[in-house]
Amino acid sequence: MPDGRRAEAGIFGFDGYIPTTAIAEVETSSHDVWMQVAGDAYRMEYRSFRAAMDTKNFSKLVIRCIEAFSVQLSHTAVSNAVHDVNHRLARWLLMCHDRVTGNEIELTHDFIATMLAVRRPSVTTSLHILEGHGFIKAERGLITIRNRVALEEFAQDAYGKPESEYRRLMKDLFQ
Repeated sequence: MPDGRRAEAGIFGFDGYIPTTAIAEVETSSHDVWMQVAGDAYRMEYRSFRAAMDTKNFSKLVIRCIEAFSVQLSHTAVSNAVHDVNHRLARWLLMCHDRVTGNEIELTHDFIATMLAVRRPSVTTSLHILEGHGFIKAERGLITIRNRVALEEFAQDAYGKPESEYRRLMKDLFQ
């Protein structure tokens, strides 16, 4: 926003690509892309990307990634409107966990607050609630997923639909 406020619209990892503008033959994205946790990423020059779009398998993969991301975006908007901070945080941690190897996610309370568009104290309170249930362990700058199954149950309908849609969209591409 013009006043500097930010919120996350979507999240991706080794499950997709960004920016979606390249598919529309637009070289510059209006969105900020942050690498939230340490890891590896690949980068393609715009011209190389556009050339690769001429191949059937690559273009099919990219288009399906866009569709999966679109589903995630719509569910994020709905979740932000109808779920409380505890359920939104559970959803967001599960989404992060889907995109990292292992159970540890290096994130600060401030960063999570920005991603969820809430005040930092709300994140701290919600982390305490999730930790009290035994779903996670929260330390300074580090969250460890301890009981993913229970965390998914706690998240209820805030988590799962975009993930199942991603699996459906990608199933025949990797056989």
